[in-house]
Amino acid sequence: MNDKSRLEALSDFLINKRAKIKPEAVGLPAGTRRRTPGLRREEVALLAGVSTTWYTWLEQGRDIKVSASVLDNISMALKLNTDEKDYLYDLALDTKIEVPQYKRHYSEPSPSLKKIVNELSYCPSIITDRHCHIVGWNPAAAHVFLDFEQVPIEERNLIKLIFSRKELKTLAVNWEHFVKGFLAIFRTYYGRYLGDEWYNRFIEEMTESYPEFQELWKASQVSKAPEMMIEFRHAKAGKMLFNLTSLQVQGDMDLRCSIYTPVEDTDTEMKLKRMMNRFSENR
Repeated sequence: MNDKSRLEALSDFLINKRAKIKPEAVGLPAGTRRRTPGLRREEVALLAGVSTTWYTWLEQGRDIKVSASVLDNISMALKLNTDEKDYLYDLALDTKIEVPQYKRHYSEPSPSLKKIVNELSYCPSIITDRHCHIVGWNPAAAHVFLDFEQVPIEERNLIKLIFSRKELKTLAVNWEHFVKGFLAIFRTYYGRYLGDEWYNRFIEEMTESYPEFQELWKASQVSKAPEMMIEFRHAKAGKMLFNLTSLQVQGDMDLRCSIYTPVEDTDTEMKLKRMMNRFSENR
């Protein structure tokens, strides 16, 4: 990410977070003549103990000096959670992680990781890299989502597939909720790997190709490992409920495993077993 893109991302993030905080939530009067939702710039500056001019410059994406202590104050003023605070630090302090050329290509999961995922027989599981490129999955994932083996390797980006493939757009009952979880993860990578220009190219491509992407991306949600329940309406199995758990795989490849566990006291696992068994019998 070049400095211009980094500062634009910082500006968008601060504006978005400021707009979501009600004055009364931070002990300020609501007033009756507010032209914009949320806090005013001068109110954030007051809460953070900085000048309005300095905060305005920061929010406008000007290249100014910032310190960790001031960012702490801004984080408290904007009520940022831990992941959002880390993202703010990455952007404001320009903590670039340079990616060696040999690590810019698709990562290959270790045999042990593949075995672990395959052992999760009735928990659809997908392994992705720092670009959200799908590098591994188990049979359950192929049945619930799609057969990734039939997708050319260069097109197996999870974010892009969610927007481009009709079967995935119609799968989740609340598609936007489904997408926001993955975009929140993607944003943490975006902030962490400021030295990787791939992200800017990808975001530009997605914005041009899918109008709904820009609106959801602008929501500026940040989460390293969101946990949520998702309801699917599967074409073959009907209603299915899964809890999504996202696990970071330790090591230098920065892989992530997204595991969909059937919700207890539902017939989701039974439906998945039945669907997979029918497929095996018909082969």
